Amino acid sequence: MTAHDLLQANLLSPPVLCFALGALAVAVRSDLRVPEPVFAALSMYLMLSIGLRGGAELAHVSPQAVAGPIAGALLICCTIPLLCYAGLRQFGGLSTPDAAALAAHYGSVSAVTFAAVTAMLDRQAVPYEGYAATLLAVMEIPAIIVAISLARMAKTAQADRVLATGGGAALLGGTGPIMRGGGQALLAEVMSSKSVLILIGGLAIGTLAGHASLAKVKPFFVDLFPGALCVFLLTLGHMAASRAGDFRKAGLFLVGFALLMPLLHAMLGLGIAYAVGLSLGGAIILATLAASASYIAAPAAVQLALPEANPSLYLTCSLAITFPFNIMLGLPIYQAMAQALYG
Repeated sequence: MTAHDLLQANLLSPPVLCFALGALAVAVRSDLRVPEPVFAALSMYLMLSIGLRGGAELAHVSPQAVAGPIAGALLICCTIPLLCYAGLRQFGGLSTPDAAALAAHYGSVSAVTFAAVTAMLDRQAVPYEGYAATLLAVMEIPAIIVAISLARMAKTAQADRVLATGGGAALLGGTGPIMRGGGQALLAEVMSSKSVLILIGGLAIGTLAGHASLAKVKPFFVDLFPGALCVFLLTLGHMAASRAGDFRKAGLFLVGFALLMPLLHAMLGLGIAYAVGLSLGGAIILATLAASASYIAAPAAVQLALPEANPSLYLTCSLAITFPFNIMLGLPIYQAMAQALYG
């Protein structure tokens, strides 16, 4: 299948078309929208389903087989925030909080983008490692911790410089978890957030129960998954289009950042996937995870740890630019890149 065929097949798939319908509803000022309670329930359903299925597969995989891919996934989600933070500070001129906030979002991953890429591979009957959801869970948190740690170190260095000049009283009186040394509180907050808890909990349940026990709930958690994803993406299309007016606040540099970095991160993900021995389908998934940006776990953590960061920047970039790009164009591009690498 050529890159053009992959692009056409993805653009005409039900999830992408539902996303486009949600965006169209905003453009024509329709009152079409999914009620908030339904959206929240769908979010929990999707992540629990991903966790259960991934855990059931993980139960039948040896630790040796998973060790390499997990190490590669950790390397990706620790490298990306370092690169993003340095680039945004050096070339974008962003403040420390804004650069760290964006680094956290782009280093972490999107569970919905993961659901979209696995749905795409399932439609095309492309096999991939069943424990792929484990990589999703592994990559959710570390980048957030790395990015916030970078902001904390930068503020500490700034405080040291100000103290050296005798003017640090006001700075030392700052509040917030970063200045109060609330790293443990931040980690507890992130780990207990519903998105992380339900994903990790689903993995644990699936691993303990195994395929035999989960067969009874397969009609609900597996067979209904594609339809639930369509309704969820309909809502996200509406949300992304609603933030289109914030593009001016992001500026041309950040718009370019939000479009270019997924491609660069996907290349990093593909290289590591190839190095750790993942299959073609697994490489497509890892590349997509590397290219994705969080808009669930990361915003919650950033609001807690970096309240001075500008939400219109990191939410517009991750949700209104990178997410639609990945869903409509990125997935077939990453698949074509993986096919070129694997031959």
